[in-house]
Amino acid sequence: MSKPLVVIYITICLDAVGIGLIFPILPRLLEAVAHTQNVAPYIGIMIALYAIMQFFFAPLLGVLSDNLGRRPVLLISLAGASINYLLMAFAPLLWMLFLGRAIAGLTSANVSVASAYITDISPEETRARRFGLFSAMFGAGFIIGPVLGGMLGDEWLRLPFIAAAGLNGCNLLVALFVLPESRTTRPAKIDVARLNPLRSLSWAFSMKGLAPIVLVYFILSATGEAYGVCWALWGFDTFRWNGLWIGLSLGAFGVCQALVQAFLPGPASRWLGERWAVILGIACACVSLVALAFARQGWIVFAIMPIFGLAGIGSPAFQALATRQVDPDRQGQLQGVLASAVSLASIVAPLVFSTLYLLGQKAWPGAIWLSVVVLYALAVPLVLLATAPARRAPRRSGAGAPLSP
Repeated sequence: MSKPLVVIYITICLDAVGIGLIFPILPRLLEAVAHTQNVAPYIGIMIALYAIMQFFFAPLLGVLSDNLGRRPVLLISLAGASINYLLMAFAPLLWMLFLGRAIAGLTSANVSVASAYITDISPEETRARRFGLFSAMFGAGFIIGPVLGGMLGDEWLRLPFIAAAGLNGCNLLVALFVLPESRTTRPAKIDVARLNPLRSLSWAFSMKGLAPIVLVYFILSATGEAYGVCWALWGFDTFRWNGLWIGLSLGAFGVCQALVQAFLPGPASRWLGERWAVILGIACACVSLVALAFARQGWIVFAIMPIFGLAGIGSPAFQALATRQVDPDRQGQLQGVLASAVSLASIVAPLVFSTLYLLGQKAWPGAIWLSVVVLYALAVPLVLLATAPARRAPRRSGAGAPLSP
């Protein structure tokens, strides 16, 4: 494995640890700062605020990564994340927490730029496997982050946020001193029109075969927002879990997800085909969510985790399909558009899921997972369309050739 790949994997793992640290304890921080027990709407607003900023600035960061290089944009993103966690660690007022999330959203490009970096240095036939390892490293971060965050948060409410800021600082230093640039050729100038996020989405929908890809990203991203908004709240309301047990449950999911995405995406894509690997992932997610909805004892959550982990089989194959829709010089723009689609979903979904959870919180907290199943069911026809045999983007001679792996 090449040195740049190792550095990218380490970077995304540390990033995931930093994110995972705050999940188990965020509701308690909001309760302390906002002086209320009903914090679901505040969680939804915080996530939506982050997404709004990301929606408008992700295309800019994607285009800049095509023109200026992946490395400087990644450094900016890591610096913004560090500032966010420092504000969350010491902010006494609610508006300061919101300011931190806005800064993090404005500079957020870690995942999209890292994905474009992998595309730059990877031949097409290795991308599914490398995206699988990429997802596995992110999952590995979630093995460590939530457990550590739960433990630290039970000691002192602010400690996980200080730890997250420190990890992002380490991440910034690794990228600054070790990571080389991946772009060997760059466009002569920046096309200002491409910086409009709505124009970028128009570009995506104008390309044959790309619109269903973006729509699937939108829907599946919307389903994923339910976990960030509701998991910690649901764990406390249903099982009376403290921060440690919430962290352990997220860590168990991280273990299963990491194992699945490290070893199964390549074989699953070969055996089932990429489109049916995606469908299998959705089916596993739905089975798991139904079990969670009706669970009344905490051990059921841990027992269902292996099936829940299998839900991650299709994502790397789907990413590989998406990268073949455009030429190498547009990979950063593609990742920026996909990030915008994810952000658009992240604006709407947290507000919807936080409202739904608040409505059912007292009667049946687990009902929120059935709403996610409904959304998955609506996505299946689009997945079949989006993962139909894809057109390969033409290659330009000598342009954007991948580096040696």
